Amino acid sequence: MTEQIAMPQVDDEEFPHRSSREIITVMSGLMITMLLAMLDNTIVGPALPTIVGDLGGLQHLSWVLTAYTLATAISTLLWGKLGDLFGRRGTFMASIVLFLIGSALTGMSQNMMELIGFRALQGLGAGGLIVGVMAILGELIPPAERGKYQGLFMAIMPLAMLGGPLIGGWITDNASWRWAFYVNIPLGAIALTTVWFTLHLPHRNKGKVTIDWWGAGTLAVWASALVLLGSWAGTQYAWGSWQIVLLAVLAVGFFAAFVAIEQRVDEPILPLHVFANRNFALAGALAFVIGMAMMGAAAYLPQFQQLVQGASATNSGLLLLPMMFPMIIASLIIGQMTTRTGKIRIFPIIGGAILTIGMLMFTQVHVDTTKLMLSSFMVVLGFGIGCLMQPSMLIAQNSVSIRDMGAGMGASTFLRTMGMSLGTAILGTVYTTRLTDTLSDRAGAAGDQLVKGGAQLPPSVIHTLPAQLQDALHHGVTNGIAGVFWAGSAAALIAFVVSLFFKDVKLKGFSAPAPEQKAAEVNAV
Repeated sequence: MTEQIAMPQVDDEEFPHRSSREIITVMSGLMITMLLAMLDNTIVGPALPTIVGDLGGLQHLSWVLTAYTLATAISTLLWGKLGDLFGRRGTFMASIVLFLIGSALTGMSQNMMELIGFRALQGLGAGGLIVGVMAILGELIPPAERGKYQGLFMAIMPLAMLGGPLIGGWITDNASWRWAFYVNIPLGAIALTTVWFTLHLPHRNKGKVTIDWWGAGTLAVWASALVLLGSWAGTQYAWGSWQIVLLAVLAVGFFAAFVAIEQRVDEPILPLHVFANRNFALAGALAFVIGMAMMGAAAYLPQFQQLVQGASATNSGLLLLPMMFPMIIASLIIGQMTTRTGKIRIFPIIGGAILTIGMLMFTQVHVDTTKLMLSSFMVVLGFGIGCLMQPSMLIAQNSVSIRDMGAGMGASTFLRTMGMSLGTAILGTVYTTRLTDTLSDRAGAAGDQLVKGGAQLPPSVIHTLPAQLQDALHHGVTNGIAGVFWAGSAAALIAFVVSLFFKDVKLKGFSAPAPEQKAAEVNAV
C-alpha cells in the first residue's frame, strides 16, 4: 500500500532567522506563481461565451471550470505531501511545468471535450501551485509575522480576479480566446526562472515516512463522484436514475474507504489528526464555503454583464473593479492588524456577515438592473470576501506544526478548491436549469434549441436574434444569476455561523509587550 522512505527526525517548530530583504526576494517568485495559479481561475470567465460560440456545447459550459477545479482539488493533497517528503522546491517547480504543459494543450483544443480534458490536466499542475506557495511561506515565517507578508499574497487573489477578466476579455475581443491559455506560458516561464534562482530552503528531515498512493486513489474516486453528482443530478439525469444512484454509492463508499485508509497508514495524504484542532477544522469549513461563494461571482457575473447588459468581454472585466478593490484593501488591512495584535477571530465574523448581505443583494438583479447598482452590490461582496480569505488561511497555518505544514495546507487548499469545484458544479446546475426553463417558457422550441441543440451563440450576434428570443435569453440569464446568488447566500450564511465558533488563540510567535514595557511607554508619553 505504501512506499517506505527512511529519514532522521528534526525539530518541527524551528524558524531560521531571515532578513526582510531575503524574505521579499524569495516572495517575488512565490507571488508570481500565486498570480499564475489564481489568474487561471478567472481569465476564462469572459471568454466562455465566445468559446461556446466557437466550439458549441453550451450544456457543458460549467465543466470548463469544474474540470480544472476538480483536478486541482484532487492533486492538491498529493502535491502537499510530496513537498513534505521530497522537498518543497523540486515538487513546486514540477507542478509549474505540468501546469504550463496543460495550458499549451488547452489552447490547442479543437472541441469542447478536448478543452475539458486538457483543462483537467492543467488543474493537476495547478494543485501544486497554491499549496506550494502557502507551505513554503508557512516554513519561512512564523505565524505572528506572517500576516504582513501574507497580506500581499491575499491581495494577489483579488488582483488576479480582476486581472483575469481584464486580460481574458481583452484577448477575447482583440485576438483569439486560445490566447487566454497561451498567456500562461511566458508568465509561467518567468515564475519558474524566479523560483529557481531565489528559493533556497533548509533541508528538513522527516523521519520514516510513507507515500499514501491508496489514499490518493480513493480520494480521486469519491471527489470526482461527488462533483459529478452535484453537476448531473436533476439536469443530465433524473435524481432516481441508476447513474445518479451509482455516483452516490461511489461517493459514499470510496469516502468511507478513504477515511479508513487515512487512519491506518503511517503518512496519510490527508492527516486526519489535524482536524482534532477545532480552529483548523472550522478554518477548513470556512475555506470550503469561501471557495463556493467566490465562484458564483467570478464565473457567472460576466454572463450577465455580456449577455444581458451588452458589455464587451473586456468591459465585463473592468466592471468587476468595484468588487476587487475592497478585497485588496481588506486583505492588506487585516494582514497589518493581525501582525500588531496577534488576534484574528473577529475578522471572519465580520466577513461572513458582510458576505451574506452582499450575496442577498445580488438575488435582486433583474433585466433592467443598472451597472451602477450592480457595482454597489460588488463593493459589499468584495469587502466580505476580503475579510474572509486571509483569516481562514492564517488560522489554518497557526493550527499545524511545520512537520505537517505541507499536508495541512494541502488539506486547507483541498477544501477550498473542492468548494470551488463542487460550488461550480452545483451553481452551474442551478444556472443552467433556470436558464433553460425560462427559455422554454418564453420561447418554446426555439429557446430549447439554444441550449439542448448545442447552438453556437457568441455574444456578438445576440442582437441579430428575433426580439422574442432576445427577451427570453435576457430573462433566462437573469433568472439563472439570481438562482446562483440565492445558493451563494446560503453558503455565506454558513460561513458566518462557522466563524462564531472559532477559539480566540494568539498567533504563534506573537509576543505582547511586557507590563513594564507598557508602563514605560505610557510614562514616556
